[in-house]
Amino acid sequence: MEAYINLFIVTILVFILNVPFGIWRASVKKFSWKWFLAVHLPIPFVVLLRFGFGLGFQFYTYPFLIAGFFIGQMMGAKYYKKKQKVKKSIFIEE
Repeated sequence: MEAYINLFIVTILVFILNVPFGIWRASVKKFSWKWFLAVHLPIPFVVLLRFGFGLGFQFYTYPFLIAGFFIGQMMGAKYYKKKQKVKKSIFIEE
């Protein structure tokens, strides 16, 4: 049971960790070196979280952590795009 609780905690932490990287990823040119860093830089932290919470690399953990990773990236990008849209609309109205 403790493994499932740890998996839930790590999934939430992976999601939270990836939101700022998703914001960064959305603000740079696609497939540039900065984009590559924004996508891949969180991976060592995810590995540290896995070991820190004793999850290791069991197969059943992958779908949860990959989902947390990509949803965090997508939510960060969505936040950035929405913020840019609001910024443009305020700039146009002035």
